[in-house]
Amino acid sequence: MRRLIASTIALAIALAGCATGPRIDSVDRLALLRAHAGEPVNSILHPGRFSGWSPVGTEALVLHTHANRAYLLELTGPCTDLPHAHAIGVTSRGGTIASRFDSVTPAGPGLSPIQIRCHIKTIRPLDVAAVRKAEREALDALREAAPVEREDDAQTPAQ
Repeated sequence: MRRLIASTIALAIALAGCATGPRIDSVDRLALLRAHAGEPVNSILHPGRFSGWSPVGTEALVLHTHANRAYLLELTGPCTDLPHAHAIGVTSRGGTIASRFDSVTPAGPGLSPIQIRCHIKTIRPLDVAAVRKAEREALDALREAAPVEREDDAQTPAQ
């Protein structure tokens, strides 16, 4: 029980730290991902379960099929519910996810009542290690550029 409580507290602290720092905006993140993506592929094998995913604005997402394997899926148009989704559904045919044929459907509370499919335009493999390094460097640059508020030591009236 103590281990569970300690783990929960550690997770809460980690999440709080993530929530307060600078973030890369979706336009810059998409550019970063494109820079570290390989050539487009027609399809990828559907792993059965994904190890994770993250939206990149309304026009793309990163789909993690394994711990160190991910793909940049760019969509044919804006998928307005994607940034707010708690989960996604991905269609597949014959055990493969194909660009131009398959789609992503955002899911979760608070989204539009009609589930709109967002068609996959391109699938590009990502160099996960290079993406992580580039994201760390970009966040470090944002932290260095972030303004620091000065504390007023004494509030003395002007004479």
